[in-house]
Amino acid sequence: MARRRKRKSRRRQEGRRILEHVPQFSIESGEDKPVTAARKFIQSEGIVPPALLLVKRNEHTTDRYFWAEKGLFGAQYAEENHFLFPSLRVIDNTIEKPAVAVRTS
Repeated sequence: MARRRKRKSRRRQEGRRILEHVPQFSIESGEDKPVTAARKFIQSEGIVPPALLLVKRNEHTTDRYFWAEKGLFGAQYAEENHFLFPSLRVIDNTIEKPAVAVRTS
């Protein structure tokens, strides 16, 4: 049986494009749970929002978190709801949007 292609959300793709312009930090969770490791890293390094944290849980799994003014969120949530975060709106306004061809007859 043929496998169906997963539909890609335009809103999530837009959010992913915006998050590419945010500083990223890669850490390993060690003995802590991934979210706890992310919070400890933010506290110890004094990271200011917005930031994307990639927390390696084990050799196969990496959890992604978005550090915003409002707190720590899953990166997928931030991608889908990027318009809710003021710091991402500022970044979105500075990114050049691709030109759309308009055909006039």
